[in-house]
Amino acid sequence: MPGTERERAYTWSDPSNTAGQHVSLSGLEFIRGLAEGTIEHSPSARTLGFEVVRAEHGTTTIRLVPAEHHYNAVGTVHGGILTAILDSAMGFAVSTTLPEQTGYTTLDLNTQFLRPVSIDTGPIEATGIVVHTGRATATARGEIRTSQGKLCVTATTRCMLFRPGSSP
Repeated sequence: MPGTERERAYTWSDPSNTAGQHVSLSGLEFIRGLAEGTIEHSPSARTLGFEVVRAEHGTTTIRLVPAEHHYNAVGTVHGGILTAILDSAMGFAVSTTLPEQTGYTTLDLNTQFLRPVSIDTGPIEATGIVVHTGRATATARGEIRTSQGKLCVTATTRCMLFRPGSSP
């Protein structure tokens, strides 16, 4: 319909700047830098509009304020966006257990949607918690809750680890 279009603008920094910092810090130092604002968030975080708000050994929390640009065709936050935020929260949690020069990538991800999320939901937080970190893989679980504590989404993941001397 005419007159209903909206526009959104945002900025991001060269992602290679952040990637260089990731290699020289432990995972916990890097993720804490994101939470404290001393390290810039990635272009994907800027695109989705989330930020890391807490990082401790084995756990990370990400906050998102739902907005119209997150909506799917039925008027709720798209499940892919919720999944992406949980993937980041769980991956960042895995990262907090890793020494410097150790990377990771998601091998698999399983998401269960329990209730819809919309602007009316208000801010949501995605928390990732490490279940196990081994030599080659790590597992984590995650959940998204409203500021009132209502559970909206749960997830699990398995990540492949890239340790010094291993090939990606």
